[in-house]
Amino acid sequence: MPLEEALLRARVRRLTHASRPRRRRPRASRRSTDPREVTAARTAQLIIGAFATALVAGTVLLLLPVARVGPGGASFMEAFFTATSAICVTGLIVVDTPTYWTPFGQAVVLALIQIGGFGVMSFATVLGILLARRLGLTARIMSSTETKSPGYGDMRRVLLRVLVTTLVIETLVAAALALRFAAGYGYGAGQAVWHGVFHAVSAFNNAGFALYTLSIMDFATDPWINLPLIAAVILGGLGFPVLYELRREWRRPRRWSMNTRIVLFATVVLLAAGTVFLCAVEWANPATLGPMRADEKLLAGFFQSTIARTAGFNSIDISAMHPVSWLGLDLLMLVGGGPAGTAGGLKVTTFVVLGFIAYTEVTGGAAVNVLGRRLSRSVQRQATTVVVLALGAVATATMVLMLLHEDIGLDRLLFEVISAFATVGLSTGITAALSPAGQGVLIALMFLGRLGPITVATAMAARPRRALYELPKERPLIG
Repeated sequence: MPLEEALLRARVRRLTHASRPRRRRPRASRRSTDPREVTAARTAQLIIGAFATALVAGTVLLLLPVARVGPGGASFMEAFFTATSAICVTGLIVVDTPTYWTPFGQAVVLALIQIGGFGVMSFATVLGILLARRLGLTARIMSSTETKSPGYGDMRRVLLRVLVTTLVIETLVAAALALRFAAGYGYGAGQAVWHGVFHAVSAFNNAGFALYTLSIMDFATDPWINLPLIAAVILGGLGFPVLYELRREWRRPRRWSMNTRIVLFATVVLLAAGTVFLCAVEWANPATLGPMRADEKLLAGFFQSTIARTAGFNSIDISAMHPVSWLGLDLLMLVGGGPAGTAGGLKVTTFVVLGFIAYTEVTGGAAVNVLGRRLSRSVQRQATTVVVLALGAVATATMVLMLLHEDIGLDRLLFEVISAFATVGLSTGITAALSPAGQGVLIALMFLGRLGPITVATAMAARPRRALYELPKERPLIG
């Protein structure tokens, strides 16, 4: 081929190629490709799956004939409800724990409480650390979600600290209780240790399971039993970040973080207000505080005020309390304890944030300021979202139970629903009397109350897609 012809053809091909419409390369997605964020988006599903797996395993173990006193095994609903209540550290029961379950069954319940309070994924991660001596990115993100840790890098140390703190507090409380059971009530060494360990684990994990048919009512006036349980419940409810900060900076309150200050302030206020409220309403009630001395009434009122923050024990008869007391306990249960601890509820920080938002709107402030710091808008949206979703779940479940059980009053049903959703475990005595469908509603509430805040927080923590435009503003009428 002559050189001139070859050059001409090459020029024609270039012109033809240039005249064709160019294919645009697809734009890169505006979503972040950070592997940590991609993994965080899947964390909620993995945590729910882990809890469900632990729940199935606990149910199977409780179905075994060796777990139940007497011939045969437990029914599916009895085992499933008990396992759910234990893994969700709630404390609601449909059968009597000390008389229905054998020591094996009680040990299964105790193991589920410990795993559920520590966190299923955190527990699995600690086992992985002990076996493999390493911690992958997925495990770090999931454990960070459960423990509310700010970062992913040092999760190995964080989890080990959580484990050590848990074991130390539970051991001290168990020792105090065992000594009292042995010295004050004549328990043998083995029985005293078992009762001490069981109630210490149940108290620190805010579960509320007891090895007594009447819970702690037989010890209502004994401070050597009540005060260790109160201490365990409060320490577990404060949250591990608060405990760590207090250990490091307990002499320098000015260095405490906003979270620590809010949790401590709200805890003191709620404990005092709850004690005063319950004592004022129940002081002369012959079925609760009436027969006690003044100091014993204060102890019982303080115990029940503390327990209402999601532990589930009771030293007085809840079913005999005044309906006004039930309503007050509803509010305490719904608020709950501190974040990143073993307590349930919507957490004190959530309600404190809402209080400051309302105060800012009433006073006409430009920004929400808390303890000398400006609160980010994302935190405000998170608090509002959690409360709205929770109230919707409580209202829906209450209406369903009202349809299923028209013979039970609204006050008792609402109390049961909030107790299940806030993973408290207090009851007016209607749990076992509910139909299987009603108990199924409580099971769903316990699961949702335990895992709902985790999944919502995980979804909010993932960085949203960058908006390429904004819609015009318009304000509806409020109020």
